[in-house]
Amino acid sequence: MPDLPSAILFACTYNAVRSPMAEGLMKRLFGTRVFVDSAGVKAGEPDGFMIAVMEEEGIDMSRHRAKTFDHLEDTSYDLVISLSPEAQHKAVELTRNMACEVEYWPTFDCTAIDGDRETRLEAYRKVRDDLKQRLIKKFMSQRMADL
Repeated sequence: MPDLPSAILFACTYNAVRSPMAEGLMKRLFGTRVFVDSAGVKAGEPDGFMIAVMEEEGIDMSRHRAKTFDHLEDTSYDLVISLSPEAQHKAVELTRNMACEVEYWPTFDCTAIDGDRETRLEAYRKVRDDLKQRLIKKFMSQRMADL
């Protein structure tokens, strides 16, 4: 099994929900052992429900500022994980100028859920928990195998 990548970019459509969740979770799981960033195809605003469900995990995302691919400070990623179809197309474009792996993790857009606050929070929690399990499965089991 390969080692943990040194730099990972998570990407989604607006960098407001899915990719910041993945970024925050990855940082919680691995700290400074890996450089982690996130971006969106379009400019968005951090989502209050995302901030709330991440706070439930003890992860403060209140200072997250959404950015696009054009605003990335670094483009030296070993792995780009795209979480939406739009981000997948943009990630594949990146490989023209950057030697990196791209993985597509189709992730539900919980902002599409209507309903009361608790219904919407449950949708966000499901996305958060699904991302957490994927990260653990990919990177923790990989690390355990390396030991």
